[in-house]
Amino acid sequence: MRKRAGRQQKADPFLMKVLPDAIKIRFTFARHQHPARMFSDQDFEQLRQRGITLQTIENQIHHFQSGFPFMKLVRPAIPGDGIRCFDESQLATYLNNFEKECRRQSMLKFVPASGAASRMFKHLYEYLQDPVLGDEHLQKDQHFQSLSYFLSNLRHFAFYSELAARLTEKGRHPEEDMKSGNYLPFIEGLLETEGLNYGSLPKGLLKFHLYPDGSSRTAIEEHLMEGILYCRDASDQVQLHFTLSPEHVSRFQEHIRQSVPALEMTYGVHITVTHSIQKPSTDTLAVDMHNQAFREADGSLVFRPGGHGALIENLNDLDAGLIFIKNIDNVVPDHHKQATVIYKKVLAAYLQHVRQQVHDMIPELKDQAGAERTEQIRTMMETELNISTGNKWDSLSQSERNALLMRLLDRPIRVCGMVRNEGEPGGGPYWTMNRKGEVSLQIVESSQVDMEDPAQKAIFSQATHFNPVDIVCNIHDYMGNKYDLHRFVDEETGFISVKSKDGRMLKAQELPGLWNGAMADWITLFVEVPVATFNPVKTINDLLRDMHR
Repeated sequence: MRKRAGRQQKADPFLMKVLPDAIKIRFTFARHQHPARMFSDQDFEQLRQRGITLQTIENQIHHFQSGFPFMKLVRPAIPGDGIRCFDESQLATYLNNFEKECRRQSMLKFVPASGAASRMFKHLYEYLQDPVLGDEHLQKDQHFQSLSYFLSNLRHFAFYSELAARLTEKGRHPEEDMKSGNYLPFIEGLLETEGLNYGSLPKGLLKFHLYPDGSSRTAIEEHLMEGILYCRDASDQVQLHFTLSPEHVSRFQEHIRQSVPALEMTYGVHITVTHSIQKPSTDTLAVDMHNQAFREADGSLVFRPGGHGALIENLNDLDAGLIFIKNIDNVVPDHHKQATVIYKKVLAAYLQHVRQQVHDMIPELKDQAGAERTEQIRTMMETELNISTGNKWDSLSQSERNALLMRLLDRPIRVCGMVRNEGEPGGGPYWTMNRKGEVSLQIVESSQVDMEDPAQKAIFSQATHFNPVDIVCNIHDYMGNKYDLHRFVDEETGFISVKSKDGRMLKAQELPGLWNGAMADWITLFVEVPVATFNPVKTINDLLRDMHR
């Protein structure tokens, strides 16, 4: 159960409703205890080993006590008001500019890929829990996401031939089992360790697509192919970086060793693949329902992964002229890649265009541009970059105006593709107002919005587009120095959820999302991209959709 808390001066009202009176008293008292007093020398050693400072822990406990403030939505970003839509002529221009300008610099594709694939197989696991009951439901439940649809189309999956071969090795007769309706061996063979072990693998290592010649590709291999198509620089270098869970590193490395040489030979490129894991220093402390440190039976502290926002640390360790960000499961076969390739190049070329403008203006401001030029730059910032200079402009001196514009321009830049909303869940593009009264474009998820406020709920529901995680980034300043991305994180965004461990309730905290709070203070631009560029695989049956076949 996830509970999104707004900023509160008193104890979390959600918890005060569900906790018994005696615990409410202890909870209220505990929230005022200084965090350092919670910990022993052994605890401090555990923090040291993880690279977590006491200040970090104090901040986390403060957020557990007070919650996170809700985002303040001003209005949804829509075409003509926060979202740019390019016509055919503009698309052609940007595609041409990509070849002339973008390929002259280093490019990198950044793929968050640490998530396990187990959630893709929810209906299969339900069958394993009670095969008899599952068999009774098979004939009744025929919709696209059903187990029945999965089984009736089993031969169409890229992994089927390998699964059938594995079952045959174990003495099964797959065709006979299929005809007789004996589906249990197929599901066990797909998910369990003795079979393909798909229930324990990350999505990237699953076979996603089957090709006419009988070959197949995993999600990782499709990302490698995409990299060749739009992340190839003038010297034919292709760079990709995947974030992984530690337990999957060795299999990932072996898969790369097997996949890369053939692609390099076929396409005449040199592919460099690197990886990183989420740093232990980004894990967050778990607390009990009174905001005291949650502990294992042996007394050690319990930590939980800080969410995908922790990946700003991984991104901060990388360096490239242009960085593409895309989720591991949003890939399609080659014959459906055209739209993705076109718009990835367009987003990159548009970013290059904006970056050049920004980097040309900053030196002018640094050299104390005159009033007329300052006003031109301000107008361009508001109309082209969606950057507001606030309501204090008229009271500023000329030098203060130049300094303000410099500060607003001297930031990382991200161009985010936005897809027309067709009912998909996820965050969307909005104009928001921060605590200083500054209005900016942000990607906002429902858990960040006070849905009990009718006005905020109405604004959230009015979004015409949603975020498919289709981002191109610039992380260098006008002098070519790499930004410290920590400077641009909004620490006041995050999530608190209530979970259970060993039969006990705990509260967990996630860091600001990578494309939410972790990039909150970047220059942000939204561009409409076609829905054909967004084809995520959230369930195994999604691989049966037309765009994956």
